Amino acid sequence: MHRTIQQTADGSPTLFVPELDEHYHSVKGARTESQHVFVDTGLRACAVAEPRVLEVGFGTGLNALLTWDEADARSRRVRYTTLERYPLSPAEAAALHYGDDARLRRLHEAPWEEAVRLSPHFTLLKRQADFTRLALPSEAFDVVYFDAFAPEKQPDMWDEGRFAMLFAALAPGGILATYCAKGAVRRLLQHVGFLTERLPGPPGGKREILRARKPL
Repeated sequence: MHRTIQQTADGSPTLFVPELDEHYHSVKGARTESQHVFVDTGLRACAVAEPRVLEVGFGTGLNALLTWDEADARSRRVRYTTLERYPLSPAEAAALHYGDDARLRRLHEAPWEEAVRLSPHFTLLKRQADFTRLALPSEAFDVVYFDAFAPEKQPDMWDEGRFAMLFAALAPGGILATYCAKGAVRRLLQHVGFLTERLPGPPGGKREILRARKPL
């Protein structure tokens, strides 16, 4: 997959995939979007003392980096599992800069398919996997960061069967956060059992985002 680095409006980089005409993050601000959608709206809304996070789309590692920062800042243990079908090359990863290059490098250099404790509060498990063909254990996670490419670009990532699997993989009260607030996506989430809410999007970015919760 050919990718190029582009700067976004808040000064942080993202990747652009010409064959999909798609960016990995909002061009209005990659770091701003990731912090707002996944850490602020997803992780911080989870009441579990030691949350288990599943990320669909490791990508540049930005969501993982911000979650690691959050875990250390709040002395809150987080077990973080991330899925990626097309990992970045070492050269691509080295060209990204989010203000903490040492931590970002450790995220990308961590081995795949092996849980690695990167700090007293953050454990990472990277899985190179095709989400559309994956099975997940029941009630294994407390938070899902759903950060796949847009539904019109990868519709098989956003179908009812995949959301039903994520619903089963979340513990009762678990949270799914995503940048996409389209009505069709919200209705699919509701159909498999989630309670959904539209929330304000990140500053300067999307007007609304979506948070879904599995009932207790």
